[in-house]
Amino acid sequence: MLKTLRRLLSGASGEVDPTALRQWADERGHGWRRARGAEGCVIDGRLGQQAWRIEWGAPQRDYITGMELRMMAELDLPKELMAMVLNRELMESMEKAVYERYVDDVQTRIETDTPAEMRWLVMFPKTSAQDLGRLRERYGAVCSIGPWMAQWLQSPLNDALAATLELAAPAEPVVLSIGRSRLTLRTAMAQPDAQRLAQWFSVFEHALREAKRLGSEWRAQSGAGLTTQPSAWASGDLPPAKTPDIGL
Repeated sequence: MLKTLRRLLSGASGEVDPTALRQWADERGHGWRRARGAEGCVIDGRLGQQAWRIEWGAPQRDYITGMELRMMAELDLPKELMAMVLNRELMESMEKAVYERYVDDVQTRIETDTPAEMRWLVMFPKTSAQDLGRLRERYGAVCSIGPWMAQWLQSPLNDALAATLELAAPAEPVVLSIGRSRLTLRTAMAQPDAQRLAQWFSVFEHALREAKRLGSEWRAQSGAGLTTQPSAWASGDLPPAKTPDIGL
């Protein structure tokens, strides 16, 4: 009771002030609101007709400590397409955890409560260093359809990720993934920081734009229409990757 009274008298609520994130949203015409019943906030916006959402709040993954920054969008992509780009230090720590849990303990299968990120590292082939290019020292990737990931990383998304090499620490957890037709970016952001938000939103926006483009081109090339089978995308020659010169 005494601590509560002191906070009221001092004008401090004990909650983190997300004003910086609200200003970022207001300047760009995005919707902003406080998270219901929890510390944090939600930002809603659109890229053309494509809706997306940003959440800043309590972490949903144990590899993130403190507050988590999440960016999400539902895309018209086959649900079987699963792709993930993550910082290499996190990838290596997850691989070690998987080994200790399922090899040292002689378990025969991965349980469903294991985080999707760890399951994917076991289930899908790694992207080659050649396809990662200048990103290979900092990032790793896996995908259920290797050629799709190669083209995704050869697009302007590569420039957006490369821009983080000098701005983010190697140990900073970041996961960019596509699963069940949802694009998600997760990273840590302990305090409201508009500059960091803008940095990761650039990555997310490029990932979103290029995923939509590739999805449309692969369906058109294969004549697969709205099929949910990625194998149909692999028929015929793959469309060439496009790498327009754009500023970040």
